[in-house]
Amino acid sequence: MLFPLQALTADPQKVAFQMCEGGERVTFGQLDARANQVAHLVTRLGLQPGDHVAVLMGNCRELLELCFGLDRSGVYYTLISTRLTAEEIVYIVADCGARLFVYATGLEVLDQGLINKLPETTRCFCLGDGGARHGHGDWAAQCATEPVTPTAVPLQGADMLYSSGTTGRPKGVLWPLPKTPAGQRTMLVALLSPLFGYDANSHYLSTAPLYHAAPLRHSMTVIKMGGTVTVMERFDALLALQTIERLRITHSQWVPTMFVRMLKLDPAVRAQFDLSSMKMAVHAAAPCPVDVKEQMIEWWGPIIHEYYAGTENNGFCSITTPEWLAHKGSVGRASQGVLHICDDEGAPLAQGESGAVYFADGPQFTYHNDPEKTAQTRNAQGWTTLGDIGYLDEQGYLYLVDRKAFMIISGGVNIYPQEAENVLLQHPKVLDAAVIGVPNPDWGEEVKAVVQLINDQDAGPALADELLAFCRHHLADFKCPRSIDFDPELPRLPTGKLYKKLVKQRYWPQ
Repeated sequence: MLFPLQALTADPQKVAFQMCEGGERVTFGQLDARANQVAHLVTRLGLQPGDHVAVLMGNCRELLELCFGLDRSGVYYTLISTRLTAEEIVYIVADCGARLFVYATGLEVLDQGLINKLPETTRCFCLGDGGARHGHGDWAAQCATEPVTPTAVPLQGADMLYSSGTTGRPKGVLWPLPKTPAGQRTMLVALLSPLFGYDANSHYLSTAPLYHAAPLRHSMTVIKMGGTVTVMERFDALLALQTIERLRITHSQWVPTMFVRMLKLDPAVRAQFDLSSMKMAVHAAAPCPVDVKEQMIEWWGPIIHEYYAGTENNGFCSITTPEWLAHKGSVGRASQGVLHICDDEGAPLAQGESGAVYFADGPQFTYHNDPEKTAQTRNAQGWTTLGDIGYLDEQGYLYLVDRKAFMIISGGVNIYPQEAENVLLQHPKVLDAAVIGVPNPDWGEEVKAVVQLINDQDAGPALADELLAFCRHHLADFKCPRSIDFDPELPRLPTGKLYKKLVKQRYWPQ
């Protein structure tokens, strides 16, 4: 039930994917059999088409096998970041209404009492024997007892991944299920394969956690096209270069922080690797400094691609190296949907004017259980926006000049400051708080909090340390401020809206 079926029937012994450090290899024949076992188990557990499954795992062999099995079970699958706190994970599991939750042993978050906080209606399985003390079955052992042949009615499933919102709660990005037999050409396959040249001859290096949208979707697309994927369990700059040379990688995906890490290697070390097998390297997820991209192009040649899209996938922009060199700083032209720049009321603006980036005629999504936030992404014409600000040049190339609601992008990970602001405001000594991104040479941005206290005399290093610890107690570490400054009065508009732009200007070069 893979697309195309020739990938399985032509050579079932061909490697579909492998783990970079662990060395585990899974052939197309093995992947097909194990995915069928997942589908049979999901059916036997009573899940119906349209039900939701939540998964909490790091990069491992079983994760991709599980995703391919759910992808042919007609269900939604939600992969959850292993870096979240127990509170955040419980919210996602409850919000998506997961009937099934599959988790891996050895995760630090399990020490926070996660399992005891999950909804009673969610059935849990553990990857490994660590779930026995909670009465949970061994997922791998259960799957191994199921048939390796297809289920009676394999239906196409879909991911429903969570993208955090500025109100502090993550929101599930829901696409309508296609209601078609599994294994047919999906929208993602149709979009990504011709754009980036994914085919049966591709060997794709996945460098980031699979619980993020891009690594998961690109990896599954390459496999569905009959290519091979190598999954890095963790990113390491030197290991990435070694892997490209050793396995003759042809395609890869990165975030700008990874470029920075590789460029900071000793030039003599970088020069020793044969990277000539690389046909395409694409980056996304965060703004890439122009000088960093120029260095990458000088090093790797004109194979660097870039795209702009969200988990919502309501539209898609892309740009090649030759295009970028002629339009430096641009994220490309629309490859899916029609670009429009609109004012605050959703009315179109003229070419060159900055406004909200909208897409027309793109895939329609909703935010699960949140019609109000869904409505906020639409204008009167029905075009959709993620809240990013940009402008178009005379040739239709998009330039982003701001990011949605001051979202912070640190090392390719989206961080929404409202979550940390809400936590800080819970502290009895805090009157107001602004959380912003400030420059960081390695990560692009890092999180900083500027706090207004009830009593200015409390300001000092001791309270700053106390507030940082307070944040880490309530939020995943990567969402927390790395430093705290104190301000006698944060700037607010007469409407009460925090004028965060003035706060950011203090820390960013003018």
